[in-house]
Amino acid sequence: MIWRIEPMKEIIVSGYAYPSINPAVLEAWLPDLTFLNTFSYGITAEGGVVDLNDQSLIDAANAVGVKPLMVLTPMDEMGMFNDVIASALLENPAARTTLVYNILSTIQRKGLSGVDFDFEYIPEKNRGQYVDLVREARAVLGPQGYTVTVALAPKTSADQEGVLYQGHDYAGMGAVADYVLLMTYEWGYTYGPPMAVSPINQVRRVLDYGVSEIPREKILMGMPNYGYDWTLPFVQGESRAEKISSEEAFRRAAQYGATIEYDQTAQAPHYTYTDEQGREHVVWFEDERSIRAKLALVEEYDLAGVAYWNIMDYFPANAQVLNEMYTVRKL
Repeated sequence: MIWRIEPMKEIIVSGYAYPSINPAVLEAWLPDLTFLNTFSYGITAEGGVVDLNDQSLIDAANAVGVKPLMVLTPMDEMGMFNDVIASALLENPAARTTLVYNILSTIQRKGLSGVDFDFEYIPEKNRGQYVDLVREARAVLGPQGYTVTVALAPKTSADQEGVLYQGHDYAGMGAVADYVLLMTYEWGYTYGPPMAVSPINQVRRVLDYGVSEIPREKILMGMPNYGYDWTLPFVQGESRAEKISSEEAFRRAAQYGATIEYDQTAQAPHYTYTDEQGREHVVWFEDERSIRAKLALVEEYDLAGVAYWNIMDYFPANAQVLNEMYTVRKL
C-alpha cells in the first residue's frame, strides 16, 4: 500500500502590533507570520506621512524573514483619528500623489516591505477616491517589489448603510490591492452588549459577500486575539467592557470557579462569574475550539490567509492550531 500525505495548504498570516509590544511576545509570534503590520503611521491633508517609532519591530521582522508593513491610518500629528484630514487628502489628487511618494520614501528609508491602508469611517463621497489612492500606490510601489494591502470593514452587501461601511468598495479594492483584510471581528466590542467578538455565523456572512466581489486569493480573514469582560447590567451608552487576553480569560475563570460554556452558533467560549464586590460579569473570548473553527474557513472558502488583530499578547493555542492546519507562507 502506498500512503499519500496531502501537503498542508500554505497561507499568508499577518499580525498587527504596536511599537510597545513586549519583545518576548514579538519573538514568539514571528515564526508564524508572513507580514508584521506596525501600527500606526498617520497622514497630513497635504500628503505627508506622520512617522512611527517602529524601527525595532522592523529590524526584528527582517532578521527572520518576516515582511514588515507600515499601517497607514488617518491619524494626525497629535495621534488622533481625523476623518476631516482623510477627506481633504482623498479629494486632492496632488496630495494623494504626494502621499504615495512619501510612503515610498519612508519604506525605503526604514526597510519596510510595503503599506497597509487602514482608513476607517471614510465618507461615502470619498469611496472612489480611496480606491484611486490604493491604485496609485500599487502602481508606484508594486514594480519595486513592495506589497500594498488594505483593511476593510466587515460588509455583507454592496449597499450596506453606516459610516463604517459606505466608504469601502470591496470590488474596487479587490481589483487594485495585493491583499484585502476583511475585519471579521468586533461584533462584541467595548461599548456594545455582551456577545462573541467574532461569531462564526456572522463571519460567514461577510465571507459570502467578500468572495463575490474580491478574488479569493487576495482575501485575508480577520482573526481576533482577545476577548471582553462585561460588568452587568449592561447599559447602552454607559457600560464599557474590559478587553482581555485569552490567557487572562482562562485565569479569571479559574479564579472565580466559573464554568466555561461553548456557544455552537457563534463557535465561541463564554462564562459568567461574580466578583468580590458582588457584581456579575460575562466574558466572551477565544480558545482552541473557536480558533480551529475560524481557521477552517480559510480552506473552506479557499482564502489567501488570515490577519490577527492584534499580536500584543501571545496565546500558544493560536500557534498550535495554526501549525496543525496550515503552513505559514514566507515571502
